[in-house]
Amino acid sequence: MSEYCNVCGCELTEQNKYMNNMCWDCKYGGHDEVEYLKQERDWTGNSKSTFVTLGASNHVEHDRAENDFYSTDPKALRIFLDKIEKDGDIKLAEHIWECACGNGALSKVLIANNYKVCSTDLIDRGFGLSGVNFLECQHLPDENECYEWDILTNPPFSKSLQFVEKALELVENGRYVIMFLKIQFLETKARKKLFEKYPPKFIYVNSERQLCYPNGDETKKISSATCYCWYIWEKGFNGEPIIRWI
Repeated sequence: MSEYCNVCGCELTEQNKYMNNMCWDCKYGGHDEVEYLKQERDWTGNSKSTFVTLGASNHVEHDRAENDFYSTDPKALRIFLDKIEKDGDIKLAEHIWECACGNGALSKVLIANNYKVCSTDLIDRGFGLSGVNFLECQHLPDENECYEWDILTNPPFSKSLQFVEKALELVENGRYVIMFLKIQFLETKARKKLFEKYPPKFIYVNSERQLCYPNGDETKKISSATCYCWYIWEKGFNGEPIIRWI
């Protein structure tokens, strides 16, 4: 029977298990450390020590390809939509592209809130249109229609930078790119370059920890030490980000 990390929910293996119910990634502060160590010159370990120390991420492409993915708790989106409605500064487009839809956790919330949703994913998880590699898409859905589109998703974390850049490439000026990402997304030199070129307009920090479910199974109750935020880019915005708390 598979074991899962009680902190982040990734599947524990011989290589990434630190101790009972915890992986090495969470022991050392998060699943983005491999990228960080590759960029920092003061890292003196070799590739083997990096692998043994850091283990596998719960949001990497390999996990998704092996049908081991993490769906977002729908509650996280419901409280976010309530918050931005109360704040009144963001009005989402009627048409929203959920481009890493998984089992439809976020899409179903959007549909219930009367948005017209295009749901796609690279992998077939029984919802939406599968076989769509978002990073290779050249245009928005229904490119010949005069619809305004926003893009909202929880992308694979190892590809999150590419997802943000591609989404900003595709949406029209003034439209929104909204990503559900760890607070650690604010780190690393590569993403600093992204923020300098494309600063988010808002960052909504969840004051209550939100969950992502292994293999989309919401019956698995896992604790989480991970802080997730909603990052909101408005294409063309070039000011200082505003941080708010949910």
